Amino acid sequence: MNAIVALCHFCELHGPRTLFCTEVLHSPLPQGAGSGDIAGQNEQAEEEEGGIQMSSRIRSHSPAEGASADSSSPGPKKSDMCEASGCRSLAGGHPGYVSHDKETSIKYVSHQHPNHPQLFSIVRQACVRSLSCEVCPGREGPIFFGDEQHGFVFSHTFFIKDSLARGFQRWYSIITIMMDRIYLINSWPFLLGKIRGIIDELQGKALKVFEAEQFGCPQRAQRMNTAFTPFLHQRNGNAARSLTSLTNDENLWACLHTSFAWLLKACGSRLTEKLLEGAPTEDTLVQMEKLADLKEESEGWDGSEEEEKPSSQPDVVEGQELSKSSPETSLMPDCNSWNVSHRRLSVFRSLRHMRQVLGASAFRMLAWHVLMGNQVIWKARDMDLVQSAFDVLRTMLPIGCVRIIPYSDQYEEAYRCNFLGLSPHVQIPPHILSSEFAVLVEVRAATRSSLYPTLFDDEQSLNKYEFVVTSGSPVAADRVGPTILNKIEAALTNQNLSVDVVDQCLVCLKEEWMNKVKVLFKFTKVDSRPKEDTQKLLSILGAAEEDNVKLLKFWMTGLSKTYKSHLMSTVRSPTSSESRN
Repeated sequence: MNAIVALCHFCELHGPRTLFCTEVLHSPLPQGAGSGDIAGQNEQAEEEEGGIQMSSRIRSHSPAEGASADSSSPGPKKSDMCEASGCRSLAGGHPGYVSHDKETSIKYVSHQHPNHPQLFSIVRQACVRSLSCEVCPGREGPIFFGDEQHGFVFSHTFFIKDSLARGFQRWYSIITIMMDRIYLINSWPFLLGKIRGIIDELQGKALKVFEAEQFGCPQRAQRMNTAFTPFLHQRNGNAARSLTSLTNDENLWACLHTSFAWLLKACGSRLTEKLLEGAPTEDTLVQMEKLADLKEESEGWDGSEEEEKPSSQPDVVEGQELSKSSPETSLMPDCNSWNVSHRRLSVFRSLRHMRQVLGASAFRMLAWHVLMGNQVIWKARDMDLVQSAFDVLRTMLPIGCVRIIPYSDQYEEAYRCNFLGLSPHVQIPPHILSSEFAVLVEVRAATRSSLYPTLFDDEQSLNKYEFVVTSGSPVAADRVGPTILNKIEAALTNQNLSVDVVDQCLVCLKEEWMNKVKVLFKFTKVDSRPKEDTQKLLSILGAAEEDNVKLLKFWMTGLSKTYKSHLMSTVRSPTSSESRN
């Protein structure tokens, strides 16, 4: 966790002062850090707590780390220090403490003040506010304050017993500073419990010392019997009692370093970021329904005898396909048919690839028919070419709107499929060829070589093919078209967007328009609103144009059964309850 934990003290001579702080270092320590043992230090004591290795041979002072001898040092001036170390935690030659986290290669460094001038200023301001204006009622307890510029602070103020202090107690605070406000607020219960435990331990040690001193020499009676003297003069030597003296613990700072380092590590480990995808999309719901249907069908096939002969017509399921020419009858779920199968050669790699091959005008006509739900017919000898074209084109539609017969030896009606692959010799009825609700793509042998550039060297080139796109509705390429088509073309023509980014744009666009479909479905099918109200709703949705209305009505057929049944049940339940009343 990128934070600083500090212990602050209100000195009655100098005001709020930072006594001890622990910060996190993600980068290696400066040169000379930990280079050798410090002469005169205590023996090398290494502790393992929570995976952190504690060491007392930390580092030697240098102008870059400790209190600099230069006048521009961020630390307080020597003249501001209490003579008896009441405002100081570590001795002048003490190198500080460092904990090495072997799991994450993070170092937790403790000293009296942060070395960086900006961090020193942030901690100093938080210290002053925690012991002056930002306090709880009763001056003891937790509080949260801060801003974006100076960081956010969790502060817990408390009193430590001192028989020589005014009121027999001194004022301290433990603060946690970080820039992430949400993270710090979410960590409030954890920090409150752990910091409260540290405070209880400090107060318990100080209380024992206080009771012992009061038992030996009661200060209250002595002060009442002493002649009045100026307050500061009377307490000149008493204001500087250090926290180690108040708790009678010489290893206090090492213990605080251990506690603060563990607090930073544990608080950073307890909260992790997770990707929340939210409610399932309509495509996901349809996929789940199709997989459930397939499971039921397969169970029925396993329990029945194989007496029926294969049908003379190719079967088709929404979002799934069954090829007549294939010797094996296998239904593939939608989630496996989005991408081109690895068992065959992929000719069209993406919508951008297809647009470049067909041309902008022909592609727009084809895409318009796909989005409107009209029948798209491909005639070609190459089954892999047709299949790859359908795999690319279907990405523009919700899964529930996709009905494919990949390759057939006879024409199939539009109610059976909106994507139909035919062999070149199949005759298409004349009324279909002249219909405005169908588009035909004929794949012929190119009249001259290199008609289309080879876009991918590792694939079969398309320069041997010529693509002729015809329709009974030639105005489809010239009209404004649905809004989503214009956005799709804008994404395809933007060369700054990669193919993967364009795919994500398609997902977002489909989900956006499926949300409009849901609103329209409830408004018209469930609530049965009049036509005038429906027109107003379409205007609000930004879909009042003719093509947009046709698109919404077609996409309404792709809504999942789960959503429809849920919506109908929620609408009917209030009516049924009213009838019972």
